[in-house]
Amino acid sequence: MEKPQTWFLLLLVGLGACTGEEERADAYGHFEAEEVRVSAQVAGPLLYFPVEEGQRLEAGRLVALVDTLPLSLQRDQIRAAMQSLRGKLQDPSAEIAVLEQQRAVLERERGRLQRLLEGQAATRKQLDDLEGQLAVVERQITAARSRADQANRAVLSELEPLQARLRQVEDQLARCRVHNPVAGTVLATLAEAGEVVAPGRPLYVIAPTDTLVLRAYVSGPQLSELRIGQSVEVRIDGPQGQPLPFQGQVVWIADEAEFTPKTVQTRQERVHLVYALKVRVPNDGRLKIG
Repeated sequence: MEKPQTWFLLLLVGLGACTGEEERADAYGHFEAEEVRVSAQVAGPLLYFPVEEGQRLEAGRLVALVDTLPLSLQRDQIRAAMQSLRGKLQDPSAEIAVLEQQRAVLERERGRLQRLLEGQAATRKQLDDLEGQLAVVERQITAARSRADQANRAVLSELEPLQARLRQVEDQLARCRVHNPVAGTVLATLAEAGEVVAPGRPLYVIAPTDTLVLRAYVSGPQLSELRIGQSVEVRIDGPQGQPLPFQGQVVWIADEAEFTPKTVQTRQERVHLVYALKVRVPNDGRLKIG
């Protein structure tokens, strides 16, 4: 719905706004807001959407929910596949514990044989046979670890793509919930609960209204007296025609001139080329977009 355009008086500080006893404006303009179009990020039926035009929304509020059932089922399926694969992981610790116990017994026996050999109560062959048994146990421990590592690497190689897919699905599930990005007033709603939306489909338009931007136009001679960051006084029509003053700050000045818009007036009535500028004005609730 188009809003009627309302023109406001802009008085630029330091530009001399008096003609005789009558105070006149240096430029006229209208208020704009920095609009944000909030869109759906996933496809599906829009289950929850309580947003209405003119509604004030805080940043971070949940404003829409797209059906999560298909993605939830995908997530459950991936988790089940991952759980099945994890069941194939091999843990060689029990087998290795038995072999290490055998190794400890053989090492104690080797120590006993070495003492007997020193007293010539045992033969060298007995000690060599025992050393051979120890070497076999060591190889068995190494082989058990190697078999488990090989088998587990194969399982993990199948788990990695599933983990990546799970992260992707969980990210999509999070995107099913749309949170309002900025505090402001809803200017227009573009969807209804129950509709099927697609990624990128705008749901509503919101604009912060605690600060508005006044877009105005000045002539070339006035431009030399303007600078970014300059304080200005903005006046709007108040009750009974009395002007209401607001303080603002110049935040942007156009680099190039343009032809005067038909609906814009300037101090010099016959000016053909003007420069656009923007003034940021804190809003106490009395300023309106338009």
